[in-house]
Parts: sequence; structure tokens; C-alpha cells
Amino acid sequence: QVQLVESGGGLVQPGGSLRLSCTASGSILSLNTMAWYRQAPGKQRELVAAVTTGGSRNYADSVKGRFTISRDAAKNTVNLQMNSLKPEDTADYYCNVLARAQGAIFPKNYWGQGTQVTVSS
Repeated sequence: QVQLVESGGGLVQPGGSLRLSCTASGSILSLNTMAWYRQAPGKQRELVAAVTTGGSRNYADSVKGRFTISRDAAKNTVNLQMNSLKPEDTADYYCNVLARAQGAIFPKNYWGQGTQVTVSS
């Protein structure tokens, strides 16, 4: 099994910054795409940013130029640097990792518990 531990959420004023971190642990055989999703109350979950093992990155149009996703393969960690935060960024943010655990035949998606980000004056 693979466990994901998230940190970095909190309350911030508009225009401020936060950095989210997610570390995967457990019996990991391989780690593939790592991503961040978010879900606001009453809305569907959406992809915010993703990064592949090859270093390719993609972002939701709403966060391009403001958010940066990065990964540290040696530490099995993915980060999301969020700058110029807006009230509409308020949501629960979830780490998602495509990984194959030791002993498993197929890779599968793993989800973190979620961390709350609130952007408000």
C-alpha cells in the first residue's frame, strides 16, 4: 500500500502565497504521474496541476502563471507553489498519485486526505 501525507494548507489573504506538499510513503515499486486536484463546496473536483516522470507539466487555465507544480523523485514528494491567490482558489486540495506498490500487478491511483485552502480578507 501507498500512503500520501499532505501539508501546507491554511488561511491566506488575496494576493498571498501558500505552498502545498505531498509525500508518498510505503511499499512503493514505482511512482508515475503526481497531481493536485481541488474541490470547492457544491462543485465538482477538478484537476489543478500534474507532473509526469518525464517532467512534463500541465495546469488548469485558471491557475496558469500563478501556480507551479514540482516533484522531488528522491523524496517521493510533489509540491504546489501557489502565488497571487484569489478567493476563487478556496477549496479542499487533494494530492493524487499514480503508483504501483510492491507486490502489486497493476498501478493504481492513490488519494490524500485533503488539505483546506481558504483565501479571504
